[in-house]
Amino acid sequence: MTTQLPEDVIIDILARVPRCNYPRLSLVCKHFRSLIASPMLFAVRSLLGCTELCLYVLLHNRETGGDESWSILRQKTKDNSRLVLIPSLPVAQSYAAVGSKIYIFDSTKDDSMTTNVLSFDCRSHTVQPLPSIDVNVYTTVADTINGKIYVLGYHNTNSEKPMVVLNTETQTWEPVMTIPETVHYMWTPSFVMMAGKMYTIGGSYVYDPKESRWETDEKLKFWVKGCVLDDVFYCYDFCVNSLRTYDPKQRLWGAVKGVEQLLAETKSCSPASWTKIVGYGRKLALFFSKEEMTRERWGVDISLEKQEIWCAEISQEEGI
Repeated sequence: MTTQLPEDVIIDILARVPRCNYPRLSLVCKHFRSLIASPMLFAVRSLLGCTELCLYVLLHNRETGGDESWSILRQKTKDNSRLVLIPSLPVAQSYAAVGSKIYIFDSTKDDSMTTNVLSFDCRSHTVQPLPSIDVNVYTTVADTINGKIYVLGYHNTNSEKPMVVLNTETQTWEPVMTIPETVHYMWTPSFVMMAGKMYTIGGSYVYDPKESRWETDEKLKFWVKGCVLDDVFYCYDFCVNSLRTYDPKQRLWGAVKGVEQLLAETKSCSPASWTKIVGYGRKLALFFSKEEMTRERWGVDISLEKQEIWCAEISQEEGI
């Protein structure tokens, strides 16, 4: 039936379908798979105002002891299905998103200890291998500045901490850099990118790629993992039950207003380790768990009866 329709009509129809359905549609036939991966489809979606942001989540199955899988999280639908499984997206050590692609970094298990690199196209859900990182690393973390992915590495047999940069436009690696011994941070490390600079957790160290220089910001000596929107850092502080912000240009800490009731509910039912915040588009997504425990007479937890993962969407307004 579809073969009798003009291709532009098929593209117009597909452009109006939510992206979370594309993985299933790509299995219909090779022609559909080709159309779903084509730039034309996403150009038409943009013209029709059908663009949408997708939040990819990695879930760990505690009951099986190690099964992990990627899914797209969507808002509640008529069939009550919020998760769309993405089996083609590999599970690895670290990821970085640039445009419509997710870059995947994972150390090999052999003696060479090189780091394999893949790119995952979120439009077609296909995986493309890229040149591996020719450095001796054990663990990696990655993030992006201006289309370049900065990858920090570490090897447990020596104290060297290499840093390499992937140019996503040319798909090539820049020369390996070594982080100075004077720069200390928590391991496994984590960092965020703000205003074109890299800020590390576990210290006040800041890397300026334009100057190829490390500096310090004492205002950021103690902070927790979070995310960045419009060059402002957001993190959830469990100790004071607050959604905190940090502006690197003004070097000031603040707090998001209007979420007090949500955070009160979050803290009452979720352990600190289960509360995570991520950004997508111009919104924040706060993940937390709701647990039901079986308690004995004196209130001691003896077993976990039920656990649910909840996600709250937070929209920013001017002046907040």
